[in-house]
Amino acid sequence: MTFSLQCAAFTNEGDIPRNHTCDGADVSPALAWSDPPTGTQSFSLIMDDPDAPAGTWVHWVLYDLPVRVAELPQGVPPDETLANGAKQGVNDFRKVGYGGPCPPPGKPHRYFFTLYALDTTLRLPVDAGRARLDRAMGGHVLAQTRLVGTYTRNRG
Repeated sequence: MTFSLQCAAFTNEGDIPRNHTCDGADVSPALAWSDPPTGTQSFSLIMDDPDAPAGTWVHWVLYDLPVRVAELPQGVPPDETLANGAKQGVNDFRKVGYGGPCPPPGKPHRYFFTLYALDTTLRLPVDAGRARLDRAMGGHVLAQTRLVGTYTRNRG
């Protein structure tokens, strides 16, 4: 088996439902993963949009997900620390937690949900951003898996 990430709301490279975007309720989708490599101690998740006009836009930063956790429910609250012990960092909207797709009208944007299996727990402060998370993960990534969703906003 291979480390993998799934979402009940959309398939890989499929359309992200409006409910998970700024045009809807803006709630995070339910995610589940399986078959992390031996030695995994925690997980980190980054959701970003590489098609944003000003460069890659970070929508969600989540880390220190305990190894016993294999899913996130729909609508993860915007709390700095979750009930399962995971921490959420600051996204490019300058908010803690999930910020759904909200591209300018026009062409579709891709949204990468990348889950990292780590050989350690990072113990970063609750407000860490993507750059700090990337530095902390250096040398600790055992495997990664990615799920890509797309979203297009129509003009007027």
